[in-house]
Amino acid sequence: MARPVWADGEAYEAYVGRWSRPVAVEFLRWLDPPAGRRWLDVGCGTGALASALLARTDPARVVGVDRSAGFVAHARDRVRDPRATFQVGDAQALPLAAASVDAVVSGLALNFVPDPPRAVAEFARVAAPDGVVAGYVWDYAEGMAMMRHFWDAAVARDPSAAERDEGRRFSVCHPDALRALWADAGLRGVTVRPVEVPTVFADFDDYWTPFLGGQGPAPGYVASLAEADRAALRELLRRRIPAEPDGSVRLTARAWAVRGER
Repeated sequence: MARPVWADGEAYEAYVGRWSRPVAVEFLRWLDPPAGRRWLDVGCGTGALASALLARTDPARVVGVDRSAGFVAHARDRVRDPRATFQVGDAQALPLAAASVDAVVSGLALNFVPDPPRAVAEFARVAAPDGVVAGYVWDYAEGMAMMRHFWDAAVARDPSAAERDEGRRFSVCHPDALRALWADAGLRGVTVRPVEVPTVFADFDDYWTPFLGGQGPAPGYVASLAEADRAALRELLRRRIPAEPDGSVRLTARAWAVRGER
């Protein structure tokens, strides 16, 4: 199976980045951190969580790390704050010294890391004593409705699409798995909770068009289809997606969030 493409920040924003911002806000409300902390944002993507940190936590500094040079460039362009820096790096071998940050966070990224236990061990390594280590991932199997509708329709037409379905592939995106990852890394006081936000699309086209951008497993699958198959999938989704009388599509997106302390 081809790996998902993560390079085009604008396409990602249109697809799912716009929904990552409200989730980041709810996640930070749960963490309720004090001001003046040194933060590391692992898998920073286009900067949604870093932006929320800067706006809501009055940090001393925020360092964002992501393996995608395209996303790092987008974050640098979008987040203009002297307290923030962004660099290309691997979550499994973080380019920071041990015990060098007060808090490590990772938003909607851990399931794309080849070795999640190694990554969470790195989160714990760079966190200072009593530092917070926290993250969140989409509930692809049940709670991320825009993707659940997509994959259910795709598999109905093409059973082989099931192997690309994030809900089937990403076992880490479940409360028990997250709790075990944090506990196995030696973190204490581990808690897990859902974070849910509305995802409202102006109309069906507002829902469908971002799947044409090529960023991520579902858009990658759409890009692999012949034009006739793509059109058939679009029409099947149009029939299945629940629409309001005004044509809008009102769904919800749920993530699972986890936190612990070093």
